[in-house]
Amino acid sequence: MHDLSPPESVHALDVTKLKDPDITFWTVRDGTLLLGCGALKQLDAEHGEVKSMRAPVALRGRGAGRAVLAHIIRSMKAFAPAQRLYESFEFRYCEPFGDYRSDPNSVFMTLRL
Repeated sequence: MHDLSPPESVHALDVTKLKDPDITFWTVRDGTLLLGCGALKQLDAEHGEVKSMRAPVALRGRGAGRAVLAHIIRSMKAFAPAQRLYESFEFRYCEPFGDYRSDPNSVFMTLRL
């Protein structure tokens, strides 16, 4: 991003920020060769931001970016039926509980008995 954009327009995350609990990071490899990567940053319970989609210039066009983006979209949709089931029993969304931390691939629900 630094090569393509002026400094005020670079929104890339460095390694430290990619380790934030609100970030989930994936890579695509061919054996040990890294073909690409991407991340999802949880903004709130209903919104996420795709971040850090990268592939080395020499390895572009092999489908790594498409695979990462498809995985990000698919992984979020896969949980919707289970969440609707819990909602139908009047479970409500809540903050993480116990030893859990906020996670872009998890939701937390509670039911008052």
